[in-house]
Amino acid sequence: MEAKELRNKTDKEVRDELMALRKEQFNLRMQQASGQMPRGHQICNVRKNIARAKTVMAERAKKADKK
Repeated sequence: MEAKELRNKTDKEVRDELMALRKEQFNLRMQQASGQMPRGHQICNVRKNIARAKTVMAERAKKADKK
């Protein structure tokens, strides 16, 4: 997911996406701990997507504070 896609979504959609990403991250960590994870690069991708979502939310909060 790119930041452009997140910027086109509403605040609620971004929050929902962030929650879904966090759940996915948790599930991937559990798979890794139990030795069932076939692709280790997925954790990095999910972490980057979480950071993108948080960045978009912070940009919107900063923009709202300026108004």
